[in-house]
Amino acid sequence: MKYIWAAATHKGKVRDNNEDSLYPETSGESEGPAVLMVADGMGGHVAGEVASRLAVNAAASSNLSPGDRVAAANRAIREEVARQTELDGMGTTLTLVELKPNSTAEFGHVGDTRAYIYKDGELVQLTDDHTVAAEYVAMGKITPEEAINHPQSHMLTRCLGLTRFVNVDEIALDLEPGDRLLLCSDGLNSMIGDDIIAKALAIESADEAAWRLIDEANEAGGIDNITVIVIDVQP
Repeated sequence: MKYIWAAATHKGKVRDNNEDSLYPETSGESEGPAVLMVADGMGGHVAGEVASRLAVNAAASSNLSPGDRVAAANRAIREEVARQTELDGMGTTLTLVELKPNSTAEFGHVGDTRAYIYKDGELVQLTDDHTVAAEYVAMGKITPEEAINHPQSHMLTRCLGLTRFVNVDEIALDLEPGDRLLLCSDGLNSMIGDDIIAKALAIESADEAAWRLIDEANEAGGIDNITVIVIDVQP
């Protein structure tokens, strides 16, 4: 099995800086194993950027399972806050996938960055958003449509950096040739719906699809940083 990916990030049309981080930062290919991830930092002008970068660096340098890589990222942020107390309160989301040579994708996830699969023309969200609005949907208090514009749609219930321990969602998925995966920060899906995301992912080139997603989010307003990794599964 061969994996080909395209990585793209943009600060958007409103923010002064980009608090998202991604790994790898450039497009590439591998027969596996390969680890790819997107993080969306929070905590102020500098701190969010610091938190997301610490997270991806720690997760990328750890020779661990996806869930344990995410836990290692949490520890790295906590350790940095202990050294630089002025950074207290910074945190980040993190969605990570390890692509195995045996055609398996294993995910570790905390926050509202997302992983999707585009398969046979259909887009499916693989991860759950750890937000107040998403919890209301799970409890049946509001509908998924109402959650999109809910005032607490971006209020995180779980992220890295704020607590000593964090509960990490782990997912395993068998892949087939022709599958396409998407990792993204919420600067994408908060701007455009699944129909537009799916239309962009239908483009044959992963690189063109990645930048079409960035362009679509910016054309819709670009109120947040936008980061995407598009991954193609080939024989």
